[in-house]
Amino acid sequence: MEIIKLPNKKDWSSLLKRPVKNSEELEKAVIPLLEDIKKLGDIALRAYTQKFDKVSVESFLVTGEEIREAESLLSKELKMAINTAKRNIEFFHSKQKNEPEIVETMTGVTCWRKNVAIEKVGLYVPGGTAPLFSTVLMLAIPATIAGCKEIVLCTPPDTNEKIHPAILYTAHLCGVTKIYKAGGAQAIGAMAYGTETIPAVYKIFGPGNQFVTLAKQLVNKAGVAIDMPAGPSEVAIFANHTSNPAFVASDLLSQAEHGSDSQVILVSTNEDIIFKVEEELGKQLAVLPRMEFAKKALENSKFFLMSNENEAIDLLNEYAAEHLILAVDKPERLAEMVINAGSVFMGHFTPEAAGDYASGTNHTLPTNGYAKSYSGVSLDSFYKKITFQSISPQGLTALGPVIEIMAENELLQAHKNAVSIRLNEILKS
Repeated sequence: MEIIKLPNKKDWSSLLKRPVKNSEELEKAVIPLLEDIKKLGDIALRAYTQKFDKVSVESFLVTGEEIREAESLLSKELKMAINTAKRNIEFFHSKQKNEPEIVETMTGVTCWRKNVAIEKVGLYVPGGTAPLFSTVLMLAIPATIAGCKEIVLCTPPDTNEKIHPAILYTAHLCGVTKIYKAGGAQAIGAMAYGTETIPAVYKIFGPGNQFVTLAKQLVNKAGVAIDMPAGPSEVAIFANHTSNPAFVASDLLSQAEHGSDSQVILVSTNEDIIFKVEEELGKQLAVLPRMEFAKKALENSKFFLMSNENEAIDLLNEYAAEHLILAVDKPERLAEMVINAGSVFMGHFTPEAAGDYASGTNHTLPTNGYAKSYSGVSLDSFYKKITFQSISPQGLTALGPVIEIMAENELLQAHKNAVSIRLNEILKS
């Protein structure tokens, strides 16, 4: 990793760039793939699954027998852990429900807004180098609480045409209606356009690599809603003289081990802490099973020494991390200064891994700087918000002249007439 001391503010933007593949190369790979899925359906899906996942899939749909077998393969301890996480995530997300608030904007004019569940949603769960059953919890639980009628899940199979049993168990536990053996950009295309086997959905959720992220953005242009452009994972940490170097190093590695395109950032006002964290990284990295993934990610990673806390937080707001850890004593004051982050972890005993798995918050978060304009997945993500209004004769008598004047001045006579005709009828009665 690179250590950057007291960077000039004009250089922040270039220094904070994420490691990304050439966009032209990505588009050359993904655009034809999506076109093939759209035109050829299952035939193309099968061919791309063979090409990328090295497996010939006979049937994409997971059977009830496979789900029952998956449950029998999991340890009692893992099932208990999944169920505990499920309870916490359900509790946090269920508190996000709210009842319609009826507002009388003026006498006789009533407006309100109602949450209506999106009928068909597609959940994408990565499974290439790690079986992310925790992502199933994060997506399926709010979808179920919201009341989505059709919850479709796609995840890549292994070379034996199997899906990790923890993914199947969790999906069934959380109310997923159909599970399909399909991964990568081709799965996004299948959920967007529909195939003979996989139904088209109205909104697609879930993280993925840069190919998956681009596929989501492209189908979004074609009219299919997505949660956000959630790409490779990332974490930024602010540390100072109160920080525990071993804790900080463990948090950096917890994101670095996701994959070679992940990025981790350390920002500090204390040079000694930076050196101690660097030393700890070496110790902890050496014993990681996914050491090679983490090593590659650390090559893309940077440590920043800043002159003061205000400048450090400004830099972190510019970076807009998916995960931001304030690894300091009394982090509340700094937290108030944070305006761009997917999720914030405060203090020495709040590891980012808690949010990844079981504290209750959602781990599907904006990456690549999108935290400046996007929120993480929540219960609201699975709703459409429909407004309603009701106007009485008394209300239209008061409001009507306002509408007439505005419509007339916009040269929209039919709009004015729609009010004038009604006002004339009211006068007659």
